[in-house]
Amino acid sequence: MDSWIVWLILAAALGVAEIFTLTAALGLISVAALLTAGVAAVGLPPALQLLVFVLTSISGVVVIKPIAQRHIQQAPAQRFGVSALVGKSAYVTREVTGRDGRVRIGGEEWSARAYDETLVIPVGATVDVFEIEGATALVYPRE
Repeated sequence: MDSWIVWLILAAALGVAEIFTLTAALGLISVAALLTAGVAAVGLPPALQLLVFVLTSISGVVVIKPIAQRHIQQAPAQRFGVSALVGKSAYVTREVTGRDGRVRIGGEEWSARAYDETLVIPVGATVDVFEIEGATALVYPRE
């Protein structure tokens, strides 16, 4: 069996193992095996193939893996979904009390409650969204 086929099989096996472990290290080593398969297909001797595999594996794990982990651990730059509504302003379309009400947030109408249960916010007031509980916005009047 040609050596490039062995390297290709190793690359595929490491790639499958990476899918199950999600460590990034096995994926980088799989890429090193794939590059070594290319070197072996050119016809370089086994000692040089092993050197290419070792150098690309080490450089991938030492250089690229920390960069990938840093990107994975960073919080997303933008909020989305209902968490993006927190902090936005809203317009009261039906009187908001500690029990119920309606507000318009960015073109959508939401059920609402006053963040402070003793408040009664009149129609037409501008409020800030403090929190979202399910499908209800907890709001507080702007000053």
